[in-house]
Amino acid sequence: MRRVRFEDPAGSVRNGTWTDDGIEFGGRTYDPAEVDVLPPTEPSKIVCVGLNYADHAEEEGMELPDRPLLFLKPPNTVSGHGDTIPLPAGKETVEWEAELGIVVGEQCRNVSESEAMDVVGGFTCLNDVSNRDDQRIEQNWVRGKAFDNAAPVGPVVATPDEVPDDAGIELRVNGEVEQNSGRDQFIFGVEELIAEITAYMTLEPGDVISTGTPAGVGPLSDGDVVEVEVEGVGTLENEFVRR
Repeated sequence: MRRVRFEDPAGSVRNGTWTDDGIEFGGRTYDPAEVDVLPPTEPSKIVCVGLNYADHAEEEGMELPDRPLLFLKPPNTVSGHGDTIPLPAGKETVEWEAELGIVVGEQCRNVSESEAMDVVGGFTCLNDVSNRDDQRIEQNWVRGKAFDNAAPVGPVVATPDEVPDDAGIELRVNGEVEQNSGRDQFIFGVEELIAEITAYMTLEPGDVISTGTPAGVGPLSDGDVVEVEVEGVGTLENEFVRR
């Protein structure tokens, strides 16, 4: 099942199911192009994982981590499928990063790897938009990672049975493939990430763990249309514009 939040033509926020025929809710089927697709979750936080692909660590000239590298994105970073994203003013290098997002299904703390999948509500697409100008000169990455609209997410939350263990992850810019990898290339898998994160903090329903990006990151330009596709989830699409 692929769950979607949307605003119907009357302006009401609905929770529907995205099918091959369209978005289904209340006995009706809506054309996705004719409704406002909202972020499929409203997280209290996004816990992001850095350097979770060996090829991305190599392209960045960094050593592989011996434990997950974690940082946070707050709720102000969330944007939805179809939103037009303004790039931060005055920054030369703002880059795309395609990622698989784990959506938490229940409040949890100190979860073991063996029980980790029990707290997964589903998976989604996420673009970890990154302002490299500031990220490269600051320690905590607030300016680099936590600016408004820096985490487009969606279009749906797909239940775990929909997303293969080796699900493909691809990013296209203006139709050209820039990133192409898979869930099976993670350094730290889903279960290991959940166990590590919940050893330090409580995760709430709707929170997102963004699992890292593969090689192929690159700079965004005015007017770029970026698609993040995760096998079993669908395609998140956004246009990026300079202010």
